[in-house]
Amino acid sequence: MDLGVLRQPGGKRVHIWAVDGDFDPHKIRSNTFEMEWPPKSNQVQRFPEVDRAAWFTVPEAKEKLHKGQVGFIDRLCLQLGVSSD
Repeated sequence: MDLGVLRQPGGKRVHIWAVDGDFDPHKIRSNTFEMEWPPKSNQVQRFPEVDRAAWFTVPEAKEKLHKGQVGFIDRLCLQLGVSSD
């Protein structure tokens, strides 16, 4: 389900999709990205994109998300016909 695009306060545009499914959050494994770390060290290290996954209630999710992404929870709730409170 396409939840559209939101612009975060810093200007970054984020596009989000929701998927109907069930999974064990403890079994989620992230992809990684590379970056020079420490800065200006000429050493490239790998880091996970996601450090962990978990299930949250709507209020908990709104509290944990970046403030520029909370609107996605409201959009998802609207699409599902459930309260976003």
